[in-house]
Amino acid sequence: MSETSTTLIHHPYKPPAGFDAIPPGVYKASTIAFPTVAALRGRDWKHKTGYTYGLHGTPTTFTLEERIATLEGGKHCTLVPSGLAAVVLVGMALLKAGDELLIPDNAYGPNKTFAQGELAAWGISHRFYDAMNPADLAAKLGPKTRLVWLEAPGSITLEFPDMPALVAAVKAHKNAHPAGIVTALDNTWGAGLAFNAFDLGLDISVQALTKYPSGGADVLMGSVVTRDEALHHLVHFCHMRVGYGVGGNDAELVLRGLNSMALRYAAQDAATRELAAWLAGRPQIATMLHPALPGSPGHETWKRDCTGAACLMSAVFKPEFGPERVDRFCDSLKLFKLGYSWAGPMSLCAPYDIPALRSTPWPHKGGLVRFSVGLEAVADLQADIAQALEKA
Repeated sequence: MSETSTTLIHHPYKPPAGFDAIPPGVYKASTIAFPTVAALRGRDWKHKTGYTYGLHGTPTTFTLEERIATLEGGKHCTLVPSGLAAVVLVGMALLKAGDELLIPDNAYGPNKTFAQGELAAWGISHRFYDAMNPADLAAKLGPKTRLVWLEAPGSITLEFPDMPALVAAVKAHKNAHPAGIVTALDNTWGAGLAFNAFDLGLDISVQALTKYPSGGADVLMGSVVTRDEALHHLVHFCHMRVGYGVGGNDAELVLRGLNSMALRYAAQDAATRELAAWLAGRPQIATMLHPALPGSPGHETWKRDCTGAACLMSAVFKPEFGPERVDRFCDSLKLFKLGYSWAGPMSLCAPYDIPALRSTPWPHKGGLVRFSVGLEAVADLQADIAQALEKA
């Protein structure tokens, strides 16, 4: 028995070289085998010129990293287990005790709570700024500021900021007070398709690949992309030290999703614009928040900088629609399922209490529901919203 098991584990057969297929191969490994001691000692994991251990990459993850870097218009990409892990990795790689970071008040909630929790415990301070007011950011930049987050558009409320103006405020501060300040963007909404973050002046772009690149609502993954090699190494070395890794099968799912990403983005974008314009005329709705709608905060900036608008829209109900009626509306929807995340094939919705999430005043009195528009027929989604509005 021992002879058989040894033969099966150390079987001499090697498949012939030259196999080429449309999907990239899926390589899964913790241990990487080396032909010699010299090869073991000489492999360089830092520049992706060879393989040393599963956490440091396989042909599958290297392929995905290169494609995501190309999608974003960057040069270097590091994969992590989720979009939130990408945000956390940037903070851990670039900040130390005594530093400060600035975060938009309308940023993704877990970005803010990471700063309020772990970063604060590590002696790293933070402040929130008004993303729609570059002067507010300029006023809050200080001698200890080392990282400035941007998000386009704002989480849930979808205000579209003037990113070049925000970046210019940071650069002006650096010129007056030379210090290493990095600008980082949560680019999950833009997904590398609506605009090029680096052409707008950003240093780092992160994505939740969970959303558009995957597209199937069935995998969690994130990415950190840069154009600067030294900045990439700060992120990449921290990635190695904290032991972040992604599985080969998950990388395969994202690679598969990339093939249809632009088509899905365009289809969901068009459907969302149609539904947002229709909803804006419903008597129950006070205002619609969607960057492509005239009158939505930051619309003119969006029109200047973007070619797409993704799948998210938020409806602000009139004041007489209190929390109970808004909840009844959400519970009455049939095609829009209640759930977080977005950019998958199924439409989703969730109510939010915005004043509880922000430090700046919220100008609206009615409840807010964020919608993620999937790939269903627009007419069916419109009918679903209409019947739920009647029940509310």
